[in-house]
Order: sequence, then structure tokens, then C-alpha cells
Amino acid sequence: MASVAWAVLKVLLLLPTQTWSPVGAGNPPDCDAPLASALPRSSFSSSSELSSSHGPGFSRLNRRDGAGGWTPLVSNKYQWLQIDLGERMEVTAVATQGGYGSSDWVTSYLLMFSDGGRNWKQYRREESIWGFPGNTNADSVVHYRLQPPFEARFLRFLPLAWNPRGRIGMRIEVYGCAYKSEVVYFDGQSALLYTLDKNPLKPIRDVISLKFKAMQSNGILLHREGQHGNHITLELIKGKLVFFLNSGNAKLPSTIAPVTLTLGSLLDDQHWHSVLIELLDTQVNFTVDKHTHHFQAKGDSSYLDLNFEISFGGIPTPGRSRAFTRKSFHGCLENLYYNGVDVTELAKKHKPQILMMGNVSFSCPQPQTVPVTFLSSRSYLALPGNSGEDKVSVTFQFRTWNRAGHLLFGELRRGSGSFVLFLKDGKLKLSLFQPGQSPRNVTAGAGLNDGQWHSVSFSAKWSHMNVVVDDDTAVQPLVAVLIDSGDTYYFGALYEQSCEAHKHRGNPSGLYYIDADGSGPLGPFLVYCNMTDAAWTVVRHGGPDAVTLRGAPSGHPRSAVSFAYAADAGQLRASVNLAERCEQRLALRCGTARRPDSRDGTPLSWWVGRTNETHTYWGGSLPDAQKCTCGLEGNCIDSQYYCNCDAGRNEWTSDTIVLSQKEHLPVTQIVMTDAGQPHSEADYTLGPLLCRGDKSFWNSASFNTETSYLHFPAFHGELTADVCFFFKTTVSSGVFMENLGITDFIRIELRAPTEVTFSFDVGNGPCEVTVQSPTPFNDNQWHHVRAERNVKGASLQVDQLPQKMQPAPADGHVRLQLNSQLFIGGTATRQRGFLGCIRSLQLNGVALDLEERATVTPGVEPGCAGHCSTYGHLCRNGGRCREKRRGVTCDCAFSAYDGPFCSNEISAYFATGSSMTYHFQEHYTLSENSSSLVSSLHRDVTLTREMITLSFRTTRTPSLLLYVSSFYEEYLSVILANNGSLQIRYKLDRHQNPDAFTFDFKNMADGQLHQVKINREEAVVMVEVHQSAKKQVILSSGTEFNAVKSLILGKVLEAAGADPDTRRAATSGFTGCLSAVRFGRAAPLKAALRPSGPSRVTVRGHVAPMARCAAGAASGSPARELAPRLAGGAGRSGPADEGEPLVNADRRDSAVIGDTGFLRIGRAGFELLASSDLPASASQSAEITGVSHHARPSLIF
Repeated sequence: MASVAWAVLKVLLLLPTQTWSPVGAGNPPDCDAPLASALPRSSFSSSSELSSSHGPGFSRLNRRDGAGGWTPLVSNKYQWLQIDLGERMEVTAVATQGGYGSSDWVTSYLLMFSDGGRNWKQYRREESIWGFPGNTNADSVVHYRLQPPFEARFLRFLPLAWNPRGRIGMRIEVYGCAYKSEVVYFDGQSALLYTLDKNPLKPIRDVISLKFKAMQSNGILLHREGQHGNHITLELIKGKLVFFLNSGNAKLPSTIAPVTLTLGSLLDDQHWHSVLIELLDTQVNFTVDKHTHHFQAKGDSSYLDLNFEISFGGIPTPGRSRAFTRKSFHGCLENLYYNGVDVTELAKKHKPQILMMGNVSFSCPQPQTVPVTFLSSRSYLALPGNSGEDKVSVTFQFRTWNRAGHLLFGELRRGSGSFVLFLKDGKLKLSLFQPGQSPRNVTAGAGLNDGQWHSVSFSAKWSHMNVVVDDDTAVQPLVAVLIDSGDTYYFGALYEQSCEAHKHRGNPSGLYYIDADGSGPLGPFLVYCNMTDAAWTVVRHGGPDAVTLRGAPSGHPRSAVSFAYAADAGQLRASVNLAERCEQRLALRCGTARRPDSRDGTPLSWWVGRTNETHTYWGGSLPDAQKCTCGLEGNCIDSQYYCNCDAGRNEWTSDTIVLSQKEHLPVTQIVMTDAGQPHSEADYTLGPLLCRGDKSFWNSASFNTETSYLHFPAFHGELTADVCFFFKTTVSSGVFMENLGITDFIRIELRAPTEVTFSFDVGNGPCEVTVQSPTPFNDNQWHHVRAERNVKGASLQVDQLPQKMQPAPADGHVRLQLNSQLFIGGTATRQRGFLGCIRSLQLNGVALDLEERATVTPGVEPGCAGHCSTYGHLCRNGGRCREKRRGVTCDCAFSAYDGPFCSNEISAYFATGSSMTYHFQEHYTLSENSSSLVSSLHRDVTLTREMITLSFRTTRTPSLLLYVSSFYEEYLSVILANNGSLQIRYKLDRHQNPDAFTFDFKNMADGQLHQVKINREEAVVMVEVHQSAKKQVILSSGTEFNAVKSLILGKVLEAAGADPDTRRAATSGFTGCLSAVRFGRAAPLKAALRPSGPSRVTVRGHVAPMARCAAGAASGSPARELAPRLAGGAGRSGPADEGEPLVNADRRDSAVIGDTGFLRIGRAGFELLASSDLPASASQSAEITGVSHHARPSLIF
């Protein structure tokens, strides 16, 4: 009977129905006082406000001041209202109202909380990912009791839905009480040793309760040992909490040897987690957060026969054998109790029972890094780079379960290349591409998709690049050349449909991911985009660079080589179909070759296309013509044959074959046999697949009347409907698209100048999703719309505005049934038609040919003009946007730059004593008494204003950067003085002394690149260095620069009438690199290096082109002469005493790189991870697209 009673007592003692809560720990019984009503206005903040009277300070419950509540500027799911309670409080309930006396209220919302206002966590009500129920009118109060309560200083309310006939409007209250918190902080090398009372009467049970916040994923939280190796240990291992029990009895069978229990996952998320351990003999309750595990260990030995010491944060006694790691805990413990004793309080009072080892403190520091969660594979985060440095250095952490995904993408400046960091098969891969060089690839790490944090460090500089993943380092040598970082780094996915789309985002040549079928089933793949006047997509194959062939017996294959590509067959087909033109080049060299076919006419060579069909034609000929390009052009070396290599001559000949039947491309295999000529020899190289343009990107139609429309067959989007297109208009409303069923429908329209609405009905009643913009959409510029509807809900995004979402009803109809025609630009009733242009329309990844249908439809015209209004900003540095039928081009005629966006720097190296003279006017031979003739000839070159830009690198002083002369002895000189300071001299009246100004920005003869901009408006001169340092001066010598004659770079042979400092600098000239030189519309370097008409430039001495001045010297070598390596005398422009135009200059590519600071990323382009994503949790991730600054997967803010 006694044993039965003892068993019942043990069960009662271990019942988990009431969590251990010692006196003073946690909230008192009465904990429902209002916390927000007494706070000052400064304690309230928000994402935005509609006006000053709608600010967050007016959001207290039942208040009527201001406009009667908080309302954001735009009503969407990216708005939030935040409260700072001043200190951590116990929060037990919340309440909401709408805006006083208005139609503005929130019908559902999410609740977030945080200790420091940076790392946020969502409060989940009963493990639901959905939000709290809100209000149904403006003034009634809706209370919600929080079970369980939580502790926090900061709270955020995130509206999910609101009155569709109004805006977001909120007044709120928070209820709770003060929270007693005793905190101890361990730095990873410290511990507390607690000595228990040596009372011979041991407690019936041991109870340990605490909360922890981990800064690292591994570390010991507590440990207690016995005399015979028995112990209990609580340890954090890879973000999971592991409880060890070891009886210490070596004689026990292995089946009842040490017990290990694991709970939780991703507990290193820098949020508080609660732990409760209850031990009674061999029975244990182990609770982490709300998940409890009960078990009873086997064996007769008591686990509670332990010493009178227990350590927290680490194991302070080294040298004993243990079956667990010894890494100490790095983080905070809160309200640490052992059998009701406040261990932290004892430590703070330095009681003798506590021994503190290492750096132990009693406050919990806020984390220095904040994780960022990527909520879909299309989410990305754009961060500014640090351009101008001579290296790239990026450091971050990531974690994911996915084996593949895009982590980081960066463009190098001035079109010098790009790099991509991505995960493939659980390994980290880095690809660096630079023009004219093969891609460099580095692989590091393995099994990185294990859900744990992994540290990544990537750097590239001068002669090498390396990637470090955790402790695994991979190094790749580079050609000794500088790399210049771009301005932006993209973390996560950054996909466009084509290189054409990437180009019109302003992206230079480089590696990019493209997704050729948009929302279709095909995934994105990596290509090289070559941005010229057209956008070329380059898809490389993994086959050999060159294949060598030698003679073989008649009819036997000499070579059968297969070529695999970085994309699968479906991706290649979609990309080729999208392109305007595709081609693939085959370079063939042959010695004594063979006849084109066998005696019976069977072809001796053929190639296989992407559909596995065999083709025997070569070059630009039609299929089955069996002709090379020379055969079509009639210029083969032997007119009897249609290919040079078929002539069978005893000499090396070559064919350049262009395969351009795009429906057959790319080449997947080339097979060549021989006709019995054993001494024949040949080799060939197959180039990459090249595809130009994007047929759908500019496919457009202009709607000229409200009753006009285009019609197509009914849209089949029963379960998934994904619609995307561009539009531009000047009207205030109109329907873009409509398709009707018997009762179902789908419609996208411009409802108001600032509103685009996506509406549909699948049998549950009409549903609407609206995006509002702070600026009008009817501004005659292109705007991009993407609307999606599936069984889970609907979303709408316009341009880069926040995406608007609407979840589907839990138990409703899901199939969209349409049976009428699809109307584009109008409706079936011919009312509310759209006036303007629509282009690049795709339904479920399939492009509609608007132009073809518009050619046969009254009131609609194919094509649309006015692209420069949207894409004109891509033309930089003075370039002008010019309209094309399909797109735009940048005219760089009056720019000092060239390239597709007028962004490619034109640079030249000037050797000592060299010069370049740009003549504004022709020379005239005049009589002695001809001043009036001079005035008449040159009166049109009188300037009252000019804009001057130049960039330079040099180490020489004094130096003459630029000298502009006049027929009237007026001049402008820009020089570097002996101390490297910038000096500018204007002499605008030959009877007065020049105006001389010194700008002590810094020593500019330091071998680094410097940018100078001079803008004169009459007597006011503004000088700007590096687009930041500015200084304004006033001229006294005049306001007109008369009869401008020439502009000289480098050494000036004649500077008569100039001041002594200018003459000294003119004699010394300039040694170094000059770039982007422009005086008004004159660009002397461009006129010399890119001549497009009669030459106005004379060059003396040694001047050679360079790709960029920024690449002129190695890092850390500013004293270097900056001279480029020349081949074959390239750059020579004539003897020093004889001037002649510089022609056929050599051009070389090089590069430069910057860095970005430390970034901790929750995930990059993958599925999410959160501390709830563990086997013990039933919660699921919400599918909301975007980027979030917290480690939970189900919200955006």
C-alpha cells in the first residue's frame, strides 16, 4: 500500500498542468492595467501618416484629438503602428478601435513584439499563422486576451485587412503590468557555480526554471555531476536544446545507458525561450516553450544522487571525461530559479554560495546584427556597395534547408563584369565574369542546407579571389588586374524574363539570372547578358573548347561530341522562342579534308539540335541545302564545293559557320565521319548560343478610342491565374483586361489616377485587391502590373510599390470558370475602355501577340511611341534618348562617354611631354590689320557659361590638367600646384590679371582617381570634387569667354600671356591618366579615340587609350607611372615635333572593386526557417512574398 501511495505521489508531483512559478517571477494575479494610455506621443511611431493630424500619437484608445486615430499615407500590408512601453512589460491583452467617426478601421492584423525594436517576433494565437480579428466599425472596441501572455518593450500592429470603403485606421490599447526580470549575461567564456545547501534531507523533486536568449547556436546552459560520473546537462547544440542524463553506472546494459532528449529547433534566433525541468527519481518532465516531453528512465540507480554543485553557462571544472561538447553558453539567462531559489539575485549580491568565473554581467545586450528573412524565392534585398575601392569584400551569414538558391549578385562598375554567389547541391559556388576572360569559378563548403547558420566571406582583389565558408577556404588566382565594385549588391533572387528586360533596368553587361517563362513552371537559369545597342543573351555550353579530328577508315566516325548547357531543354526552348534572333557559330579549320559525302550521297557530317533532330546543313543556308556560308555567298576557295573544307586541298583552310535557324538551336551534338583519307586533319570550335532581343518585351498596342479593344480566346486560369503587363496612359480610368463567365469573372483596371484594382469572382462573391500610389499612374510613363490569383489567395503589385494580398476563404470555391472571349483594353459592354498603350502582356507565362491582333482591329494600332519618357533616364552623362520602333537607344554624340547607356568611360594615358589639342575652329591666315575679320569669324564662339568635367590620376606636380585658349589671349587653366592642390585660373579680359583660385580639398596628386566638375554661369563659378566637396567663387576679370580657339590636354608648347604658375604647369604638362573630359559639347578624348567625322584633334607624343583610369595602378602603389602595357607600338601618334590625329588606338579592358559591411541574413532566396519549424510544432509558414527583418516566416513589415 505504501508503494502505491508513493507512486501516486510521484505522479501528482510531476503533473505538468501548472508551470513552476516562484514568488516574484512573472506577473502578479492582477495584470491587466492599461499601459499605452499614459504614454507620451513620442512613444508612438509608425511606417507613415496620412497627415500630421493622423499621426501615431493620436492612436490611443477612445481618444478623439487630432483626426481621431492613426491612418498611414497608403493603405497596404506594409504599414505598421508601434508602441515603446519604455521597459519590458508583461503584456496580457490588446484592444483596437477604428478612426473616430470615420469609415477607417482594420478588420484583421498581426501583432509583433521585440525587446530592442530591431529583432521582431510574431505573436501566434493558438499556433495560428493568421492575424487577430479586428473591428467591424469605427468606434466599438475589440479586446483580445493573450494566452499565453508575453514580455516585451516594443509592440507593432500590422494591418492585414481593413474596410474596403475606407482606409486603415487604428486606435489601440495594451494591457499588462510591470515585469520583474533578473538577467545574467555570459560572454561564451564565463560561468556561475552555485553551491547548494548541504542539507541531509534532500528535496523530493528538483525543479529548474529559466528563460534563455542565445547569441550563438552552441553552448552549455547548466550542468550538475555526481561522484560516479553520473550527471545531468542542458546544452544548446546547433540551435536545438538537448537534455543529457547519465546514471554513471557502467554495469547497466546498453539499452538503459545514457538518456538524451532533444526539443526545439532554431532556438538561436535571439528571442527568449522558456525552459522547465522537473526531476523525481527516474521520472522527468522537460518543457521548452510550450512543448513538454514526459519520460521515465530505466534502471535502479537514482539520477538525483548528485553533488551539491550546479553550474550555469559552462563547465568550470576542466579535466573530467564527458560525452558532450565543452563550448560555453553565449547569451542571457533570465529568472533563473533552482527549487525556488533566485540564483541570479544571489550572484548580484555576491553571496558565498555563488562563484562567478569569467566575465559575468547582469544586463542583456541587444544583438548587433539582425537577421533578414526572404519569404519567397523571388524576394531580394538591394544594399549599397562601396564603389571606388580596389577590392570587393562581403561578409554575411545564412541558413536554409534548400539545396540550391541565389545568395548574392553584384555588378562591377562601368560594365567591367559581375559576380554571382549561389548554393548548388548544398555547396557554395562563386562565379566571376569579366569581359574578354573566361568565367572564374570557386566552390567551398558542403552540406550547407542543414538549417544552421553558416558564415560566408568573399573577397576579390588584384590577383586572386577567395571564398571562406565556415572553416573551408577556396582560392582562385586571377589575372593581375584591378576590379571595380558596382554601387549595389543584391541578396536573394533578382530575376527578369530576358537580357532585354535586364538592360532596361539599367544593368550593364554581366552574369544574370533570367526566367524565360515568367510565372510558368520553368525555373531561372544563369546567362551572360552582353549589353550593346541590342541585348544579347549568351548561353555557354560545357563541351570542349576545341575538337581535333584526324583521318579514320571510310565511314567510321572520327568524332561525335556532345554539348550540354547551363539550362535544361525547356529553359533553352523558352529562351530561344522569346528571342528575335538566335545564332551559334562554328569555327572550322581543316588541312587535307574529305569529300562532302560518300559515294552514295550519304552526308559525312551532321549536327543534332535541341529536339534531337539531325541536320546536315551548315551556315546560314536553309535546312538540307548542305552548304556553308561561303557556298551561299559564292566565295568558296573552290567553286566546285559549297564549303572551303570540302575542297580537300593540302593546305589549311577555314570556314566560319553561322547556324541561325533558331528553331533548331542550340547544337547538342556534332558528328563527323571520314571518306577514307587517313592523312586529313581538322579542328573546330563551337561557340555559345547567342540570342538577341525579346519579342514580347516591346510587343504593344495603342488603344485610341474607349470602345476599341482586342479579343482573344477565353483565359484558362481555373486554379492559377498569373497576369503581367506594362501600361501607360494619360486618362484617369479604364479597363486593361476583362474575361467573363456565367457568374465568375476576372478584371484588372485603372480605377482612379492613383489606383489599380484586380477583381474577380470564383463563386464566393466579388473579391478586390487594390494598389494605391502616392503619385498618379496616368503620367504617360510605363508602369508594370502583376496580378496573381490561386487557391490560397490573390496578390497585386504595381511597379516597386508594396504588394497587396488577399487570402482566399477557408471553405470556398476555388475554380475560376470563364467562357467568354478575353477582352484587352476594353469590356464586353464597350464601356470604361482603356485609352493608352499596353505591352508585354503575359497570361500564365504565355505572351499574347498584341501587335498581330492590332493590325486587323479598328481603333487599335500596333506598337506604341514614347518609350523615352520612361527609359530616358538610362542615358547618362549627357547622352540623349532616341526612340526606336521597339525600344530606345542612347545617342552619345555629345557625351564624353560611350556604350549602350553612355556610361563607358573613355580614358587615355599621357606619357611625359605628350599632348592632345582639340580645335574648336579652323585656322585662318590673317593680315596684320584684320582684327575686325577675326571678330566676325569667331563671334559665334563667345561663351557666358560652360560646364567642364574631367577625371584624372597622377603623381606628378605641377601638372596641367586642362588649358583652353582664345584668339583674344583669354584663357582658362586647371592645374595641380606643387603641393597637389587644385588651382583654377580664368582670364576673361586680356587687359586684366587672371582670377586665380586655390581649392585645398586634399593632395590630388596621390595616384588615386579624382573627379572634377566646373560649372560657370557668367561670373559665378562652382567647383565640385567627387560629387560632394563643393566651393563657389566669383570672377572679377569678366563674364564672357571670347573667340575660344582650342582645348589642350597635357603639355602646352605656347602659353603666351599666361600667368607664371600656368606657364610652369604647361611646360611640365601631364603624366598619368585622363578620362571623361568634356568642355560644353566638346569631348576631346572621344573625338580622338572614337572618331566619327573630320578630325578636330591633334596628338603629340605618346598617348595610349585605357579602359578606365581607375584601373591604372595596383592598389597600394600610387607612385606608379600608370602606364598601360602596349603591344606592337599601339598608341603611338607620331614624333614629338609633328602633330597628327590619333587613329586605330588599342583598347584594353580592366576592372576595379568595393566592399560592403557585415550582413546577417536569415535566408537568401529560399524557403524560410523559424524556431517554430520543428517536429514538435504544428505551425506552417505563411506564403507572403517579400523581405522581413525577423527570423519568423509569416509576415512583412
